Amino acid sequence: MGTVTAIGARTGVCGLALAGVDVLVAEEPDAVRRAWRALPGTTGLVILTAEAAEVLGPEVMAPDPSRPLTVVMPR
Repeated sequence: MGTVTAIGARTGVCGLALAGVDVLVAEEPDAVRRAWRALPGTTGLVILTAEAAEVLGPEVMAPDPSRPLTVVMPR
């Protein structure tokens, strides 16, 4: 499946590191976009905070075999 990565504000994603998730802290919209573009090709699942998902827009949730599976954490 590949690695699991979380993107979002520090308070929303840091705890996931305890479960072995690669954490990309992104507090600002531009940082969220940079983190998304920098995902390694080995990423199989991306966990987004609700705020990060809003920045990236609904197209990241659309099924696309060229992108990793993406889920959004509830608020």
